[in-house]
Amino acid sequence: MTHHHHAERFPPGLLWAAAGLVLATLIGTMFARATRTGTTTMPPVAAVEARDLRFEDRADGAIVIFRDGDPRFAGLLPAGGNGFLRGVLRGLARERLRQQGIPTAPFRLTRWADGRLTIADPHTGRSVDVGAFGPDNYGIFARVFSNTAPGLQRVATLDHSAALPAARH
Repeated sequence: MTHHHHAERFPPGLLWAAAGLVLATLIGTMFARATRTGTTTMPPVAAVEARDLRFEDRADGAIVIFRDGDPRFAGLLPAGGNGFLRGVLRGLARERLRQQGIPTAPFRLTRWADGRLTIADPHTGRSVDVGAFGPDNYGIFARVFSNTAPGLQRVATLDHSAALPAARH
């Protein structure tokens, strides 16, 4: 019994078609970017209110919140909860350290006219839309926002088991 091995070649027409498709996609993308064809932009939304807040870790794992320029603490997030908030703050702080920013500078928590809530680092330009991660995570930041209003004195512990305000999207 003899085995004949035939070298099967990939059809050259199919290779040319694939190369043409890739080239057409690249040209179309460059054209769309250059002319802004097929792009959508959201109209600018005004900031309704903002808070410049500093977050400090305590030895027991709690996070103390300070309004910028006020030595009294504005809130306390107990240890063992608020994992999303902690993760967002760590991400912002990590980027700040990478860019050699001031570690103790405040972050800006902003409520927008369309109901969104963002936390940003004015020093790095990085911003997180906390509503994009669901209503529970939005609610955590909304509580921090409302409990750190200017004029408030010392705020009670922001316990993660408390009822969350309804998220507005």
